Amino acid sequence: MSLCLAVSCSKATSTADYPQWRWKDKETPGNEYVEPNPDLTAKGWTNITLEHAGLPEGLAIYRSPEKLLDINAVAYLAVADLSKVSWDVRSIDDPKLQGTKDELKTPSQFYSESPAPVMVNGGFFYSEGGKRYNASVAVSGGRTYGVNINYASQDWETIYYPTRGVFYEKDGARGTGWTYYINENNHYLYDTPAGNSWDAKPLARPDASFPSKAEPFSARTAIGGGPVLLKGGEIRNTFKQELFDGPNGILCDSRHPRTAIGAAPDGRLMLFVCEGRNMTKDVPGFTSEEVARILKDAGCVEALNLDGGGSSCMLINNKETIKPSDGAQRPVASVVLLKEIKE
Repeated sequence: MSLCLAVSCSKATSTADYPQWRWKDKETPGNEYVEPNPDLTAKGWTNITLEHAGLPEGLAIYRSPEKLLDINAVAYLAVADLSKVSWDVRSIDDPKLQGTKDELKTPSQFYSESPAPVMVNGGFFYSEGGKRYNASVAVSGGRTYGVNINYASQDWETIYYPTRGVFYEKDGARGTGWTYYINENNHYLYDTPAGNSWDAKPLARPDASFPSKAEPFSARTAIGGGPVLLKGGEIRNTFKQELFDGPNGILCDSRHPRTAIGAAPDGRLMLFVCEGRNMTKDVPGFTSEEVARILKDAGCVEALNLDGGGSSCMLINNKETIKPSDGAQRPVASVVLLKEIKE
């Protein structure tokens, strides 16, 4: 089995070098325009929204300073006001871990079918026996297209049953959690992960009461991946419990290109991508812990790591932001997109 869990430009300048996009603030007397995310610009991020024509109101694009956490960086944040911009998921159709003949597509190929101002790669996936499999949750419009993989092994003799991360929206609220899929009638969401470890025997298979009291998993929109980076404003980075470490893991404790999704408590959603593997000289990427710190500093209280490495990609109007570490966009199973809300 080949499980794709791989862990993708320009020099930052001062904010004075670019005209600052103005976001209409309904609460401002006279309806003046104000910088939509002043905390980001104060922390060295550059608002480059005006470099991308035709973006909808409520969507802003930021380029990182030359260093984040004192590490050389080429990174981008797409910040959406969810009163004006919606987020959605596109995916191969594999809702029961049974595989599909649907082809993997590059983000640009997804864009050609579903144009959107911003698009990033989504969750994990693999191919086997002529089929493609989602290894991560994918939900759009309340319909499930993928679920988190419900087993893991290093030798395919000892089988573990990890709970893995999800970022979801339900009833207008967004959050992170851990899921376990048994079948379509037993798909669980937990507020804590099962405490698995490759150094210990497998824990019991998750159910309605383990690793904590579960609720049935349902969402309007959701994307899986892992590890969970932030929950309730606290850094979690549960890659060991989710069994993302080890020789077949996603190298969470070393620096690579990364993609992540996060939410702030004021209704903003953020998509993050960073370059790595020295595609730009001396730009290594970040660990998952460092991505958690970056997103918390940007204002997120909930955040999830998505697929990374050669899969990492952010398109703005179908234009690449980072240099993909494969040298070209990798075909993937799912993407997350931001689009204007049509009244």
